[in-house]
Amino acid sequence: MPRCFWCTDDPLYQAYHDEEWGVPLREPQALFELLLLEGFQAGLSWITVLKKRARYRQVLLGFDPTRLAQMSDQYLETLMQDPGIIRNRLKLKAARQNARAWLALEDPVALLWSFVGGQPKINHFSERSLMPAVTAEAEAMSRALKKAGFTFVGPTICYAFMQASGMVMDHTTDCDRYPALAGA
Repeated sequence: MPRCFWCTDDPLYQAYHDEEWGVPLREPQALFELLLLEGFQAGLSWITVLKKRARYRQVLLGFDPTRLAQMSDQYLETLMQDPGIIRNRLKLKAARQNARAWLALEDPVALLWSFVGGQPKINHFSERSLMPAVTAEAEAMSRALKKAGFTFVGPTICYAFMQASGMVMDHTTDCDRYPALAGA
């Protein structure tokens, strides 16, 4: 099956590519989870995060923003000893801060989707070199999220989040998933 250039032979990566990446996501807690995971990915490869996602779901309380917002400093320090996650103090504190910011938003799903006009933006890139790392929409999302109190939401993270959540459909035209997600 032809896949996007970034998808390796790793079965976990292939399943993610084939079943999740680029599929429009509107469920609030799933969007919140993905936003946090994209922040944890900063500076690392996505496969690293995928391999740790199940453990993150356990230790980050199912990505329930209400519970995450209440995590104590002591609990965060305990997480720093867990080899099943990316042990980065700033990223762990960001998870708590971002949960608090998420809860303060009136309608986080509507806000996030507003940067693409409420509907997926379908791109038609034939090759990797044509795909941007950042767009004006991602820069606007980053500014809005930072203003709302989020951290680890730079423009590159926001664009990766937009791609992963299907706000932007960036499967390349030679990818087997392209026709289904482009509506072709």
